Amino acid sequence: MATTYLTLTNNVLNELNEKELTSTTFSSSRGIQTSVKKFVLKAMHELYNSLSEIPDLYKSTTQDTNAGQRTYSLPSSASPQSGDLAYRKVDWETFRLVPKELITNGEFTSAISSWTNATTGAVGGGTPAYNSGGNGRARLNDAALSQSISTTKNKSYRVQVRIFDSSSGGSSLAVKIGTSAHDTTNLSETVTVSNYGESKVLDTTFSATVATTYITIINSDENNLDVDYVRVSENIPVKKLRYVTYDNWNRMYLERDLANDSSAYGTPDIVYPTQDKKFGLTPVPNKSNYTIQYEYWKVHTDLSAHGDTMDLDDRFKDVIINKAKYYAHILRSDLQSAQLADREYKETLKIMRIEFVNKASYMTDHRVNHGGRVGSGVF
Repeated sequence: MATTYLTLTNNVLNELNEKELTSTTFSSSRGIQTSVKKFVLKAMHELYNSLSEIPDLYKSTTQDTNAGQRTYSLPSSASPQSGDLAYRKVDWETFRLVPKELITNGEFTSAISSWTNATTGAVGGGTPAYNSGGNGRARLNDAALSQSISTTKNKSYRVQVRIFDSSSGGSSLAVKIGTSAHDTTNLSETVTVSNYGESKVLDTTFSATVATTYITIINSDENNLDVDYVRVSENIPVKKLRYVTYDNWNRMYLERDLANDSSAYGTPDIVYPTQDKKFGLTPVPNKSNYTIQYEYWKVHTDLSAHGDTMDLDDRFKDVIINKAKYYAHILRSDLQSAQLADREYKETLKIMRIEFVNKASYMTDHRVNHGGRVGSGVF
């Protein structure tokens, strides 16, 4: 059960032998009760400032590149990416470049929206439907779905489609890619699940011939086939980006990246922080079909109403309570009790640091052997 603001406050009040609050009286607190509510918030601020890499604050996000754009904003609640929140700390070692996903709602997480029913006149009388199995799937029985994507002529693209044969009927899913729904100019493949109860994945490539390409998935009989996902991206490799400081970028890459010369653009190799809450890429991206993925820790959410819950595992609620007790004892000039509460806070904080922050260290030999004998001193 999540620990509420009311519970945290009452835990401290109980330790102080003060009258506890209720959900009704919480907003009209007085005296020491109001002070303790503030101390709980202050204790949270101190904890989250001491330990920023708490799993409960973890988030991941993406940023699509724009050709010629060098810098991009770090996460905030105003980010275009759904679910983004203001960041407290960015993990600069997690930045990687991946091909941009071109399919919208290809994972069928909660619906089959963004897909067009391509059944009429081409397959049979079925109707595509949503199936909540797994992480969400599109169910096809004598039915088809289609979607158009933006492509570049003569570029190679990678396709992945995963299906389940839920009825064990031996049906085959047809995957067609071309210049219109059901067209096979670029690709025509079928996928059949032979081991019922398991899935089958189509993993292939195609070369685009036009700027707007259509992908159609078809089950031509009445047995159910569930499509777990459809993924399409340009056929380029995933790349981990190397982190450099802003000063190093300023010293080594500034002149190239700020030149008004598109010939200096390329596939980004390096990420660096700017001085205005953004990240920069070098070389400046030469395409708009890259996606940058990275991880960060968000700013915690302050508690306000009595039922609000903290961004922390319940088993660590004592760290908040002990620090709030410390502030309350300081207010009462009870230094001995304050020292005891602070000691308990630091002990709990130490446990959290061991569990959440401390990481195993590994030694790696980066020396390069250029042909010298071992022991000769030549490497």
